[in-house]
Amino acid sequence: MAKQTPTMASFQVNRIAQQGSLSVHVANQLETLITQGKVAVGDKLPTENSLCESFGVSRTVIREAITHLKSLGLVETRRGVGTSVLRSSKVEALPAERINPTTVEDILYLLELRLTLEPAAAELAALRYDAEDQKRLEAQHQAFANAYATQSQAREEDYLFHFAIATATKNPFFKSFYEQWSQSVIPRAKLLSNDINPLSSQRYLERVQEEHAHILNAILARDGSAAREMMHQHLSRARDTYAQYRDQA
Repeated sequence: MAKQTPTMASFQVNRIAQQGSLSVHVANQLETLITQGKVAVGDKLPTENSLCESFGVSRTVIREAITHLKSLGLVETRRGVGTSVLRSSKVEALPAERINPTTVEDILYLLELRLTLEPAAAELAALRYDAEDQKRLEAQHQAFANAYATQSQAREEDYLFHFAIATATKNPFFKSFYEQWSQSVIPRAKLLSNDINPLSSQRYLERVQEEHAHILNAILARDGSAAREMMHQHLSRARDTYAQYRDQA
């Protein structure tokens, strides 16, 4: 017997306030419903129209949120069927099969440093960027998407996106500090090609691209607090991912 599509009346959700990334707030609530078993494996999510009405957001926001859930391996969407829950726990995509313990420590130290600087840089960029910065940010975000589409590791494109944010702060010391790092600031630049798992790496990069989009949207909306939050989430997730290699050693 086919599963019934639930309505949002079955759940307790909060309408989304106009603050921060709307799609992230929607995705977080839906993720909680799934991981707590309030939407069972095999069940379908409510219809797009129902989700829009319950959360008080647009179709675009709902679609971005569903894309995020798909990147976590929680749901799948099929034409004519809808979006169904695949599993109740996230599947974290790891960029490599293994990483040398010394390399892991270097990556974690660098991410610790970046977490103290880059959320502030994203906030300043949101408040200070000009038309040239906007063009640069959008171009670098698209360059990352193009590199990902060709199954590249997108190391340079990743670096240049973050460098564009540093440039948009209009603080020359942010820019010069980032220039000194160059591509070595990107954790994947420290990985050996033989250690990279192509399939899980592409899934990992899909999530990076999605997180970059949230950061970019917050900056272009001149929402400094959301830009700070999105950058912090982006780098925290990277730190937690690479910490798994240390824990497995």
